[in-house]
This record gives sequence, C-alpha cells and structure tokens, in this order.
Amino acid sequence: MHASWSYLSVSPVLSLEPYDWIAGLMSTFTPPWFVCGGWAVDAWLGRQTREHGDFDITVFQHDQRALFDHLASWNLIAHDPNVAGAATEPWDGRTLDLPAHIHARPGGTRNRELLEAWVRTPGSRSRDGQDLEIILNQRDGNRWVLDEESLVSLPVDKSYRQALGVPVAVPEALMFFKATAYRGVPGYPRAHDEADFVALLPLLSGGRRAWLERAIARTSPAHPWLSRFGT
Repeated sequence: MHASWSYLSVSPVLSLEPYDWIAGLMSTFTPPWFVCGGWAVDAWLGRQTREHGDFDITVFQHDQRALFDHLASWNLIAHDPNVAGAATEPWDGRTLDLPAHIHARPGGTRNRELLEAWVRTPGSRSRDGQDLEIILNQRDGNRWVLDEESLVSLPVDKSYRQALGVPVAVPEALMFFKATAYRGVPGYPRAHDEADFVALLPLLSGGRRAWLERAIARTSPAHPWLSRFGT
C-alpha cells in the first residue's frame, strides 16, 4: 500500500488520508495498536497542528513477531539498546529489548535507500507519507506500563479510543510521554510538546486530568508542567 498524500501542508482542516492509510495498513493486524505522536494529537484536536515527518504508532513488545510477519514485505530497521541509533541493517525479526522502535517504509530498493537515509540523517525524511515509526511498549497483563520504575500504567482497554476510524492513544498517555520521555535532553521540554500540552490539557476530564498530574509528579516531581494543573 502506497500513500499519495504529503505531510508538508499544515491546514486548520484535518485530512483523513493519513488515518485511512494507517487503518488500511493495519486492518488485519489483530494485536492491540494505537496511533501516537503528532498525528494522535491532531486527531484529538481535530486540526493539523504542524508538519509531521512520519506517522507514529505503538505496538506492545510481546507482539513484535506478529508485527514483523505483518510487515514482511516492508523495509524495516529496528533500534534497541543492543543496536546503535544510526545503524541501518534490516530488522531480521530478532527479539527487541526495550526501549525500542522500528523505522519502516514499503518494499523496494528505492524505499530501502530512503529509509537508510532517514535513519542516518533524520532531517532527510522524504515526507511523502510513507515513513512509519513503530514504538514498542511494555505490557503487563491487562495494563500498559508507561513507566516501570515509577509504576505508572493504564488499563489497556482505557489506553486508547477510536477516532477517525483508528485506535488513538488517549490524550493523558500522550502527554505523559511528552512530559517524561526526553528528560535530560537539551531543550527539554521541547517547544512542540509544550504546545501540545497547552492544547490538550483542557480536553481532560477531572479524573483523567488528576491521573496525569499524579503520573508526572511520580516520575518527575520538579516538572514545570505541574504548576499548570491548578490553572
């Protein structure tokens, strides 16, 4: 399946084409998966907030073999703690340890070249609507483990909701990752994560808002966003 749309246009009207594309690609993948990242934020806001270089989804770690089989015709490059971030060797289905992510483009020599360029130099993404990034996450029984060290988790069946025809990670999960995933990185929290937090926080009901505040406080007690929950 090849996309015919582009990531380059930012519009107050949200195009359904990216969501239709991922829905078609994942239609026969039976384990749980969710849209995450920038396209998930846009799904909840109902508008495109910025340019997106790729489409992000989440799959659970123990479903990675099913994912490898599902995308058997695709070009895949996987990174985990055992492989350097700029490595471009194709993923052969080896078991990935967390944290792990997979860069993917459809099959073919040209797509393999574009995928390798994307991995070596992230800014070189083709932005043609065919770059897919899959983030593997931890699951413990019926719970999505968002942070094992601080025991932050959500029930899997409450971790996503259907929006625009696809399962989308709930706003509180998206904001938790944006609040905690880049600790220690220069520029943290990133400007677009700050913008997403400001836009998404008003969408949360009292219980979900309280969960997010507790989760961030448990993981990052001095996080600057914590002062915003009372406003």
